[in-house]
Amino acid sequence: MTMPEGKHIFGTVKVGERGQIVIPKEARELFNIQAGDTLIVLGDEAQGLAVVKADVMQEVAVKVLQGLGQLREVLDDEHE
Repeated sequence: MTMPEGKHIFGTVKVGERGQIVIPKEARELFNIQAGDTLIVLGDEAQGLAVVKADVMQEVAVKVLQGLGQLREVLDDEHE
């Protein structure tokens, strides 16, 4: 099966007795995940789980906060 560009299936993993999984080597290499990196596990009951590097989420959070600041300025201008 051909995957769309930028989309990957790395195979399956098993959850150990302590709830641990091993991230496949190909995925670690592609996303530059190294020992000691912090990952965030996100969950959506309808969609499933996502594992994201914490530094990526920090960048997203900064952009959201910047956007909120710009939104506040627009709202303040509208109320003047």
